Amino acid sequence: MSAVSLRVVREAPAPTVRPATLADVPQLEALMAPYVASGDLLPRSNYDLCRHIKEYVVAPAPAPTPDGGIIGCASLKIYSRALAEVAGLAVRSDFQGAGVGRALMDAIIAEARAAGLSEVLALTRKPAFFLKLGFQPSEKEHFPLKVWADCARCPRQNCCDEVAVVLKL
Repeated sequence: MSAVSLRVVREAPAPTVRPATLADVPQLEALMAPYVASGDLLPRSNYDLCRHIKEYVVAPAPAPTPDGGIIGCASLKIYSRALAEVAGLAVRSDFQGAGVGRALMDAIIAEARAAGLSEVLALTRKPAFFLKLGFQPSEKEHFPLKVWADCARCPRQNCCDEVAVVLKL
């Protein structure tokens, strides 16, 4: 008789998401720093993070860590009664592919719906992630409030390689 080995595969629990607090600001700065350095995110000062902390959600690590363990963050930046932007989306590299980005986006989209918004946009260098969530390609020119607010201070404003995507709610 031959022995049969069974491999039990356990699904990791879905990442949790909670509103960010001022105590999270140092971790948000550290989490976003590599994305800012690579040009994937615009820089945000400590002052800006503190001032806009209510716009952010965070994903804590599944197990406690000495630094508090924030493994992901995102914000919903409202431009008008109809339009908001997903901004500051970052996931710690060792947690990418574990559903953290999706959990953050689910929370942001739920918040946008609850606020009565009709569109959520993102300017991204990684459109495939957003397309999987139901976003559709768009043109930056359709979002002058975003362009006026942020693109003027972007180091890549004259050679932008970001793609606009939008989710109709």
